[in-house]
Amino acid sequence: MTKKVVGLVVAILAVLFLAGCGSTLAQKGTDHSGASNLQDQTKQVVIQIGYENNPGEPIDLACKEWKRLLEEKSNGTIKVELFPSSQLGSKNDLIDQMLAGANVITLADGAFYADRGVPDFGITFGPYLFDSWDQCWKLVDSNWWKEQSAKLEAKGLKLLTANWIYGERHLLTKKPVKKLSDLKGLKIRVPNNTIQIKGFEVLGATPTPMPLGEVYTALQQGVIDGLENPLPVLYNGKFHEVAKYLALTGHIKNFTTWICGVTLFNSLTPEQQKLLVETGNEAGVFNNSIQEKVSKETLEKLKAEGVQVTEVNVAEFKEAAKAFYSLPEFTSKWSPGLYEAVKAAMK
Repeated sequence: MTKKVVGLVVAILAVLFLAGCGSTLAQKGTDHSGASNLQDQTKQVVIQIGYENNPGEPIDLACKEWKRLLEEKSNGTIKVELFPSSQLGSKNDLIDQMLAGANVITLADGAFYADRGVPDFGITFGPYLFDSWDQCWKLVDSNWWKEQSAKLEAKGLKLLTANWIYGERHLLTKKPVKKLSDLKGLKIRVPNNTIQIKGFEVLGATPTPMPLGEVYTALQQGVIDGLENPLPVLYNGKFHEVAKYLALTGHIKNFTTWICGVTLFNSLTPEQQKLLVETGNEAGVFNNSIQEKVSKETLEKLKAEGVQVTEVNVAEFKEAAKAFYSLPEFTSKWSPGLYEAVKAAMK
């Protein structure tokens, strides 16, 4: 073979080799782009769950279960960070954050939603509205509840789950409360919402709204005479160290709900949205399974640590509470016949 022919063959082979490399590089570029798109589709979302409850309370334990379920079932596309003990701020602070677009979830109740533009929701936190937990769940499953949830969503808040028992709320005070008249003039800490403030006014107390994180010091300094909450919250906050009288009023059967901002919810994929709601309900079932047991154990702990427990005449308290449902502050904002409509929805 002549040198000329050999040179020609080498040149042809070089061209073919370079063409093959270009094709391979182009293919690699395509593969890289596809991988990038897949990564974008499964980009991890970090969600913070903030709440007032302290570590070890049923709500805290159930939040840990929610975190486990959601991270596991989302295959890591959702990461959950828990912030107990009001680490992210008060409930109203958190609601403001989520309305501003923050990736935050918190628990709240109808009383707070009433102050956020859905007044009818407030009645669910009225004193002695429910006689049993079964009535709570019937209301949550009703068309009335769906209508209120839609109104809340229009205000920028997405209700995720509503099957969590928070507990029956009772009174812990620095002076004994054995009958309704003992409440007169007592400064009782309540969450900062109109419903609970007015609820204690009709019972004769002087409601004093403040974040739960400030209560222990306020009790020590005499700023308030007591507070109300479920037993595990009272115990784990160590409030019984400075307030030694427990009145089992059971004035509210407190089921709680979890919310996030509509902005956050709409930023999730449909599958992530579904998982957030479903795992929230699963964690609610877990929470409810331990609430009753923990409440009974907590009552015994309180007694063992020197708290004097009083069984009040609940009928007397219920009678006084009836005035709440005809207060002009509410009836002027509530839908006509709201009390009757809610009672009917429970059945």
